[in-house]
Amino acid sequence: MTTATIDSTRSACRAPARRRSTRDLLKHLGLGVFVLLMVYPLVWMAVSAFKPSHLILTQPGIVPQDLTFDNFVEGWNALNRPFSVFLVNSLLVSVGSIVGNLFSCALTAYALARLEFRMRNVYLGITLVSVMLPMHVLVIPQYLFFSQLGMVNTYFPLLIPKFLATDAFFVYLMVQFIRTIPRDLDRAAWIDGSGPFRTFWYVILPLMRPALVTTTIFTFIWTWNDFFVPLIYLTSPKMFTVSVALSSMVDSQSQDGVGMLFAMSLVSLLPVLAFFAFAQKHLIRGIATTGLK
Repeated sequence: MTTATIDSTRSACRAPARRRSTRDLLKHLGLGVFVLLMVYPLVWMAVSAFKPSHLILTQPGIVPQDLTFDNFVEGWNALNRPFSVFLVNSLLVSVGSIVGNLFSCALTAYALARLEFRMRNVYLGITLVSVMLPMHVLVIPQYLFFSQLGMVNTYFPLLIPKFLATDAFFVYLMVQFIRTIPRDLDRAAWIDGSGPFRTFWYVILPLMRPALVTTTIFTFIWTWNDFFVPLIYLTSPKMFTVSVALSSMVDSQSQDGVGMLFAMSLVSLLPVLAFFAFAQKHLIRGIATTGLK
């Protein structure tokens, strides 16, 4: 084989590699631009939290010319009470929602996935249909129901539905996970004299840890950021969650409170970011394990 032939062969092999490298470079550049577009609003909000309020809208760049911590000091007590009150309220609602979802959704999923009873498939179908039902359809009936029970301006309307397995997404998630657990474990427990609940508690529930962790993470993030439901039922400022408190801050302070709004929004993001950073590996593992067949 001549030298010219060898060189031409090498060039032909290198050409696809160069094309792949070019495609990969363009792909990463495109993803980088997309990430910058997605992150820019968050960065702008974080920078604006340290600007004087009168400069936020007049100097909208992300490079601050004047830094101040007054927005945090003023915003912390903007609603005549420390902002920590609203953080604690959101934490209580989030923790209660997590406990309710873990308890009710796990029991419901076990019943739909393992127990034999009439119309089981019908109930499962209703559960799946409820996932596609807009929550706004149920707002008026639920409000009238809790209003007649005298539960408006309490946390019961926010927590009671969680203990009744109304989050059908998590029910379906756990049903799919339980179906991947071998039924031989159930049969072995039944042979040893365990009933349905005992089998669920000692056999199925410990094996559901990935699905439970995924439910915990999503419930915390969704509940912490929920604005619509607390806005409907909570009327007293001392009962406000973080999202409702931020909305009230805008209404009460108008344009002059933009800096305080951004500062307290940044503070309210810290628990979510910390929780997500701590639970990220568990979230990925839970989703991956739940999808196994």
